[in-house]
Amino acid sequence: MAEMNQDEILQSAAVRDFITVAVEFCAFTEKVERYTKEDVLNYYQKISPLLYLKGSTLPLVNPQNPDKLERFVNEEQWEHVFNSFKEKIGEDNDVFLIAGIDPERPGSETLKISLAEQISDTYQDIKDCVMLFSKNTQDARENALAEVSRLFQTHWGSRIIYAMQQIHTILLTDPLSQSEPLL
Repeated sequence: MAEMNQDEILQSAAVRDFITVAVEFCAFTEKVERYTKEDVLNYYQKISPLLYLKGSTLPLVNPQNPDKLERFVNEEQWEHVFNSFKEKIGEDNDVFLIAGIDPERPGSETLKISLAEQISDTYQDIKDCVMLFSKNTQDARENALAEVSRLFQTHWGSRIIYAMQQIHTILLTDPLSQSEPLL
């Protein structure tokens, strides 16, 4: 199989699929206050694994001009997303997780995490990618893809997993969010 050039990579199905899911994730996250808690939890239960999957399939890109990397989400925007989400989720925002394989083994610890923080951090990384990718220049797209791939490995990939775990737990324990099986 022939190796793809940078332009072919940027136009690949894996990149198009990721950008499509990323745009949907960001659009919903920016207007989370419009929905019910149940709708929000159900949406993220479905989009989060898809976002993770699409992030894991992104091809590697080496930007020709790494100095063209830009960030767009500022602290005020991050706080808006965080506060809107935290207010919507309420008491279900904080959860304790056991870090490590076995809670009985040394090195395992209990961590308190915030669902709003996990979603907001993921949003920031994804939105920066979407905004830079939308500039529609080779340099911008290369940098957007390289950075979102790097951040998947170091930042938002693990955060979306924590969010999925927390949402799963909330949906299983919250009687308001459980619906009757279709069958």
